[in-house]
Amino acid sequence: MLDRVIEEWGGHQDLWLFGYGSLIWRPEFGFIERHPARVHGWHRALKMWSRVNRGTVENPGLVFGLLSGGSCRGMVFRVPAADGLETLGRLWLREMPTGVYDPRWLECNTPHSKVKALAFTLSRHSPNFTGELSDERYRHIFASAVGRYGSSLDYAQQTLLELKRHSIHDAALSRLVKLAEIRLSAEADGGKPPSSLYPPESRT
Repeated sequence: MLDRVIEEWGGHQDLWLFGYGSLIWRPEFGFIERHPARVHGWHRALKMWSRVNRGTVENPGLVFGLLSGGSCRGMVFRVPAADGLETLGRLWLREMPTGVYDPRWLECNTPHSKVKALAFTLSRHSPNFTGELSDERYRHIFASAVGRYGSSLDYAQQTLLELKRHSIHDAALSRLVKLAEIRLSAEADGGKPPSSLYPPESRT
């Protein structure tokens, strides 16, 4: 898969990468430009099992996937062509240790222009797609799942903070982080968290 991406890129032009999760706040590669960007036809969702980076095989955690439908605001990074091959190799070790993503070149709209950037998308047919999870399942994962890069909760909180820093509002992520924080607060007080963040009549 990496060979295909390298061939599609060609190596003659600068490499553009689209970040929608941890790449925004921990890119771990050099770049010469970074801009806010939006992609249409895809949205950020905390619905991918992580058995290495944010969880284990015995206790899987969660990371973001880019699922089809809707739109997503994130950041694009421009990597010099001379550094592109090394950057892709390092990125593969980080993002594709088990080959879970489907890398795609997506059109990204920035305040200045449109660019084609590499993004790591997730198929709903992938065994790593979680499907719909209950609030209680999210709470349990946030409370227990830890991988080589830390906990699922830390991952979600760090992403939310960085999105806010760039004035990107993600209502779904905000709600999930609040679920975890309510549970932590309740446990610290010796109480029991509510069964749902919202009462039944206010759900949509």
